[in-house]
Amino acid sequence: MPMRLGSDFPSLEGATEWFNGEPVLEEGKVTFVHFWAVSCHICHETMAEVLRIRDEYASKGLQTVAVHMPRMEEDTDVERIRKDIEKYGITQPCAVDNQIAIAEAFQNEFTPAFFVFSRDGKLLFRTAGDKGFQKVEPKVREALGLS
Repeated sequence: MPMRLGSDFPSLEGATEWFNGEPVLEEGKVTFVHFWAVSCHICHETMAEVLRIRDEYASKGLQTVAVHMPRMEEDTDVERIRKDIEKYGITQPCAVDNQIAIAEAFQNEFTPAFFVFSRDGKLLFRTAGDKGFQKVEPKVREALGLS
């Protein structure tokens, strides 16, 4: 069953590796978490917009965390993940979730998947896929009090 709206921010424990350092999430900030995979075509198509949202709203109180969730055995290749992180400009903390521990904590089975948590750490919005991604920025703006 998917994580319910209003749920507390789940644990980010269980990453097999972190790129760009482990996140230091500040209380009172809106948190945007996106799940992606190196084999996910839609993830690559939406990445530029994900990063634009990260950059555009960071100064307004948005903190962003990426989680690489493998969809197949080949996706667990850390060197391949590192190359994609460099290629796409993922500078926010990025968990490698090769044991699917973070995905399970978020009750997520999709890539791409997007989660927006309010300033008080409650799930405000979750969605997946390219169609769902179209609704992310309005929810980020709402959470930040900008809509």
